[in-house]
Amino acid sequence: MDPFHNYDIFGYSIEWYWILLVWTVIALGSHFYQVGFVVRLIRLGKDDNRFNSWKQRLTEFLTDWLLQRKVVQDKLAGYAHALIFWGFLLLVSDVVDLGTGGFLQEILKTVNLDGIWNLIVDIGYAMATVGILFALYRRLIIRPEKLKGSSIEGPLILLAILGIVLTAFIVEAGNMIGEETKYNSWEPIGVLFAKQMEGMDNLGSIVDISYWVHMILIGGFLIEIPQTKHSHLIGTVPNVMFQDHNSMGTMIPMQTDENDIAVKTDDLDFDNLTLGVNKFTDFTWRQLSDGWACTACARCQDVCPAYNSGKTLNPMQIVMDVKDYGREHGSLLLAGKEPEETMVDRFTPDAIWACTTCYACVEACPVHIEHVPKLTDTRRHLVMEASDFPEELQNLFNNLERNSNPWGLGAHTRADWAEGLDLKVGEPAEYLFFVGCAGSFDDRNKKVSRATAKLLKEAGVDFSILGEMETCNGDPARRAGNEFLFQMMAETNVETLNSIGRQMTLKVITACPHCFHTIGKEYEKYGGKYEVYHHSQVLNKLRQEGKLKIRDFEDKVTFHDPCYLGRIGGETEAPRGALGGDLIEMERHGTNSFCCGGGGARVWMEEDADKRVNEIRAKEASKTGADCVAVGCPFCMTMMSDGLKSIGDDKQVKDISEIMLENLEAET
Repeated sequence: MDPFHNYDIFGYSIEWYWILLVWTVIALGSHFYQVGFVVRLIRLGKDDNRFNSWKQRLTEFLTDWLLQRKVVQDKLAGYAHALIFWGFLLLVSDVVDLGTGGFLQEILKTVNLDGIWNLIVDIGYAMATVGILFALYRRLIIRPEKLKGSSIEGPLILLAILGIVLTAFIVEAGNMIGEETKYNSWEPIGVLFAKQMEGMDNLGSIVDISYWVHMILIGGFLIEIPQTKHSHLIGTVPNVMFQDHNSMGTMIPMQTDENDIAVKTDDLDFDNLTLGVNKFTDFTWRQLSDGWACTACARCQDVCPAYNSGKTLNPMQIVMDVKDYGREHGSLLLAGKEPEETMVDRFTPDAIWACTTCYACVEACPVHIEHVPKLTDTRRHLVMEASDFPEELQNLFNNLERNSNPWGLGAHTRADWAEGLDLKVGEPAEYLFFVGCAGSFDDRNKKVSRATAKLLKEAGVDFSILGEMETCNGDPARRAGNEFLFQMMAETNVETLNSIGRQMTLKVITACPHCFHTIGKEYEKYGGKYEVYHHSQVLNKLRQEGKLKIRDFEDKVTFHDPCYLGRIGGETEAPRGALGGDLIEMERHGTNSFCCGGGGARVWMEEDADKRVNEIRAKEASKTGADCVAVGCPFCMTMMSDGLKSIGDDKQVKDISEIMLENLEAET
């Protein structure tokens, strides 16, 4: 049963390939026109140097795109998607063969490879079928909460793909019927179809119709891809290939020199400086490409603390907003004109300010979409250009500018927490204990600083503190969008740390993950490269070396992983090693930990939603039945304590160092 013959159309006998040629020109023409439109839009973005480390990028491309490494982390949906993806890769050659009237197979026959090729195609179609059925079952039967209310587009596309697969099997089977081919054993599924179809009335017509439905669906799919979520079939390629190789959470300076180092504050070229993002063209090309890579899997919204607490922020929608804005205003943008609607208008300020910068969305995304920078960059515009930001942040900025700390307390009191401990202040030592603002000024977190210092002294560690010379690392200002203020604070600290570093090999200890991240990762762009440790890393090492003899705690303890230590900092083992004992883990822990709600300068802003982020996390901690929640961050200390009180749980919240000190074995 061969569909490759003349067809009678309106009384004219037309060769099959002329019909196919017309449809191919229409489908491919539409496809490439739309793709070209998207490419031109993305090229409007600012430069973003992602053309380095090619060996690493190719490896990531193979693992994350070809092998679907992050996709399959979601077991049901992930493997369904992967099977469809792998199936399509295997059946591409069949599309070419059917589109050329079996020309490819004839070539393969000459080298006796057509049998193997037919088997590969059968496997591809089978994988795609299984994946589609799993996906339909999930969407139509299981119906996860995040898919309820979603458009019918997804199921229709899946059914269309299923149609492509089934019609291919029918054509394959039709070609087998009546033929004695020794390669039938290479086409097991085709054989099954052939046995069922043999003897059917109008078999030739069925095969003909199936062939043309197959080609029409493929052509329709090509037309549909660029204008729907299936643009990810194209968009994921550059997205995965050009993912960010900087440490998670690091932000781009306002201006950089030829060595990618931040231009000093006094040398900034304000005439050519874009302060944040308000226009589509303010984004980098890589930020713009994200929208066309999004698979709409909703994993980002599943883990977003703002979304889960009922706020207007949905990280997936932010990505889609950029894409939709480009499509809706594309003609104006490509003509060099600016639409009246801005990106801030599209995102809405409520959504922009709801982000805790926990990077859970980025970690969860299977195609390496970078959600958070879009929001922090728009914050920069709102703060530095528009002067439009939450009122409570003005107090934060004033305190940082005047007193170099969020509390607005005098620098002369910064070392008061250390009274009676006989610590070195500003003297050369093996380690510098960078206490941080909370550890210096917040009454509750002063106890953490004292506990940390006592443990270090007990273990014989040679360390000093900066005292009045220490200032805020600048993280609250940066995450709140005041990049200029952050840079001034960073430059001040780098100058101080570098002057100390000339006297000794500078190794920094901090009990604050935000200091840990900012000093260790962000300051590199400002001339400061240091060896920075979270206090849990040092305390764990001292415990393992026997320099701190700590009893296993008797209470039931659960540990809350701070976002800037676990997920962003990549450290999840040291806190647990330092604590010792049998921890009761919350359902979400490690790099999958749920945010306390204090990051992104949110600890300084009011939270007026009905459901607070810290209450969500407090309930997860309460559910464990633990007596105590261990933390390793001053913001987490505050947020978890308040959250537990709000839900009526009198559980204690203690820092790692406090628990260790309580269980320190006295010398006998």
